[in-house]
Amino acid sequence: MSDRKSSAAGVSGMPPRWVFSLFNPIARALLAAGVPMGFNGLITIRGRKSGLPRTTPVAIIEVSGRRWVWAPWGDVQWVRNLRAAGHATITVRRRKEDVRATELDPTQRVEFFRDVLGPLARGIPGGAWFIRTVDGVDLNRPSDAAEGRRVFELHPLR
Repeated sequence: MSDRKSSAAGVSGMPPRWVFSLFNPIARALLAAGVPMGFNGLITIRGRKSGLPRTTPVAIIEVSGRRWVWAPWGDVQWVRNLRAAGHATITVRRRKEDVRATELDPTQRVEFFRDVLGPLARGIPGGAWFIRTVDGVDLNRPSDAAEGRRVFELHPLR
């Protein structure tokens, strides 16, 4: 499977669609109300076909003043929309910020999993276990973790 063409179905461990249908509206409502949910926040991106704003919960990883969002299950709709738009609005604890998004290439994704997400998760009790169990990502194998998973670095629009 080529790096650019992989889809959510191409990444192993993706939960059934009903899990997202159940979880996303609940998480979206809690996050919009400002309820802290760990690294989770909202990302709003214009739809590439409809042009309408689409909001979804995502993990916003922040380390040393840099921020990233990653898609554990591949080329899902929000990834395609962000790639097409190149910018989004993120909301964390009711604070909104417009950002520009830069998609990481395969080498940069390996570095992200090895040097950013791996150490961050290992520093949180149960963090690596959670990512392995819920997201299906083994952070001890950054090359495998990067395969088919999309990562974007977020830059403030100023």
